[in-house]
Amino acid sequence: MGIFSGINRFHGAGQEANSNYVEKYGQPVKSLYTSTKILTLHHHIDVTDEQEQVVYQARTKVFTLHDTTQIVDAAGNPVATIRRKLISLHERHFISMANGTEFQFSNELFHLIKDITNIEGLGWQLRGNILGLNFELFDADGSIIATTSQKLISLHDKYCLDLYRPEHEQTVVAILITLQHMIADRERRASSSVNNN
Repeated sequence: MGIFSGINRFHGAGQEANSNYVEKYGQPVKSLYTSTKILTLHHHIDVTDEQEQVVYQARTKVFTLHDTTQIVDAAGNPVATIRRKLISLHERHFISMANGTEFQFSNELFHLIKDITNIEGLGWQLRGNILGLNFELFDADGSIIATTSQKLISLHDKYCLDLYRPEHEQTVVAILITLQHMIADRERRASSSVNNN
């Protein structure tokens, strides 16, 4: 894994899971990968499996009033809808799963290098490390559900997602896509602030 394996824990399709996570949680049951495409009118994210086949797609209409993201599976079936509250200091996001489950969280704690965010409605916790772009997702009992890491240098904003509880796959995918939006929004704000100074 190299010298950076303890800082950034991204791995590509066909590669071994990060040794730090394997040591803590064992081998993941499966891994998924995301890649973002910025199109003219849509923000598009493909979620692929270890054979690089698309299993989910997320599309956000840019320049819309409600900033809504739709997630579908490979067959086009609805998986989740993500809505961002436009007037909010903490960019609160509301997620509605196709099975009726609803939950929400905000990025108010992502200003810190490492902290814990409670996912309201699920009782889960997202523990983040912005410096290394690594995140761990735990259930209400503190058991690991998934880990995710962003590739440090990538033109297409790539993430890997290691699942330990595959029964929660679609919910975890919705959380990861929401997290990607939150990080991208934070980066845009930071860039805008620098450019305006």
